[in-house]
Amino acid sequence: QLQLVESGGGLVQPGGSLRLSCAASGFTLDNYHIGWFRQAPGKEREGVSCISSVNANTISARSVKGRFTISRDNAKNTVYLQMNSLKPEDTGTYYCAALESRFALCVILPSEYDVWGQGTQVSVSS
Repeated sequence: QLQLVESGGGLVQPGGSLRLSCAASGFTLDNYHIGWFRQAPGKEREGVSCISSVNANTISARSVKGRFTISRDNAKNTVYLQMNSLKPEDTGTYYCAALESRFALCVILPSEYDVWGQGTQVSVSS
């Protein structure tokens, strides 16, 4: 059974940092693009960052560029999202998702991904 489990969410003050983890079980991440997405209450799910299966190319949304960094450790079958300089507008439930692909570039479109984790809550507030 393909499964993704997110962890690392929590409550943090503006300007703080968190590192989210996305651990895969039932499959290996080597042939999968992995994306991070978030959803705030009353809003649509939006793409944050993704990392490709080939050469670990990354793409990030403009709103997080320079603050968030996505990385992968295939040996640990885990993808990370390092979030720095957090802002209140970063609050939401963060999901990771997988897409089996060998294309060089990933995309941060939720509709393209077919394996999803259950989400982890991130709250940025003073």
